[in-house]
Amino acid sequence: MTISAGTGTDSTAIPAEFAHDDGRALALEMMRRMQRVRLFEEATTVLFHAGELPAMVHLSIGQEAAVVGACVATETSDYMTGNHRSHGHPIAKGARLDALMAELLGKATGVCGGKGGSMHLADFSVGSLGESGIVGSAIPVATGAGLAAQVRGTGEVALCFFGDGAASEGVLHESMNMASIWRLPVIYFCENNGYAVSVTAEESLSVPEVSMRAAGYSMPGITVDGQDVLAVYRATRDAVARARAGDGPSLVEAKTYRFHEHAYGLQVPTPYRDQSVVDSWFETVDPVRLFHDRLLGWGIVTEAELAEQRAEVQSEVDAAVEFARVSPFPPPEAAYADVYAPSEVHP
Repeated sequence: MTISAGTGTDSTAIPAEFAHDDGRALALEMMRRMQRVRLFEEATTVLFHAGELPAMVHLSIGQEAAVVGACVATETSDYMTGNHRSHGHPIAKGARLDALMAELLGKATGVCGGKGGSMHLADFSVGSLGESGIVGSAIPVATGAGLAAQVRGTGEVALCFFGDGAASEGVLHESMNMASIWRLPVIYFCENNGYAVSVTAEESLSVPEVSMRAAGYSMPGITVDGQDVLAVYRATRDAVARARAGDGPSLVEAKTYRFHEHAYGLQVPTPYRDQSVVDSWFETVDPVRLFHDRLLGWGIVTEAELAEQRAEVQSEVDAAVEFARVSPFPPPEAAYADVYAPSEVHP
C-alpha cells in the first residue's frame, strides 16, 4: 500500500511530539543535527575552494531534514548505510565531526584512517556501516545487517539510504524482495531529490513515486515532504517500530532538493536546471530555515536560543576543521593495514 503523507506541521498548534519537556529536547536535537550537517558542508565548500580537499565532494545541503528526520527516529545502536552523498548520513546519526573532517582531508585521524575520503565514511560507534560511490552498493549491506540482527535476536534495525537513481538498480529490488520474504528489520529510505546527476526522476522512473514500488514486495510504502523534518521523523519512526516488532521492512520516500551540483564544482556541459529556480530554494524550501521558523511559531524556543545553538555548532565545525588540518597523513606502511586479516606466518 502506498500512502501520500502531508506535512501536517504548518499549524500554530504545537505538535504532540514536541508538547512536553522531552519533546522540546527532541526538537532542539533535530535542529542541532541539521545545523551540524549544514555548517559542516559549508565548511567543506571553503576547503574545496582553498584547494585543501584531495577529491570531489557531494554535499547534503538542502537534504538535511531527510537525513536527520530519519536518523533521529533510530537508536545509536541501530545500523545505517549511506551513499555517495555521504557526509549528512553519519553526521545525522551522531558521528564526531572532527574525525569525519579529517577523513575528508585524507588524514590518519579520520574515521577510516584517511583511506576512505569523502565517499567512504564509516563510524561503527554510531552504527554507520559505511558508504560508497558505487550506486546502490550499500543496499545489500543494510539488508545483511538486518538479517544479522534478526538471526542474533539483538533488536537492531537497519536504515538504508539511497537516491532516486538507485531506485532503479536491480540490487534494490532483490534486497526488498528478500527482506519481505524473511521479514527483515530494514527501512529502505529513498532521498528523491529529482535528479540522478542530470537525469530527471520523471525520465528514469516508471512510477510517479518510488514508494509505489513497495506494493510489489508486500511492504508499506509512504512518500513524505523531505523538507519537513517532523514529517520524515514520523514516517521513519513508524517504519522503525514495525521493523523492531518483527513485522518486516518498509519503504520511505522523502521528496527533497539538492541545492548544489551533483558533485560540488562539477561542470555539467549542458544546463539541466533553471538556476534562478535553484537559487530561490534557499528562500522557499530550505529545511533548516523552515524548521527554524516553525519552532519560533510554535513557541518552543526563542530566537536567542537558536542563535546560541548555531554558534555552538559553528564552533564545533571550526574545531573539526582545525583538527583535520593539523592531523598527520597516514604513513606509507599504513597502505597495507586493514587489507589482510592478521595471521601467523608459518615457514
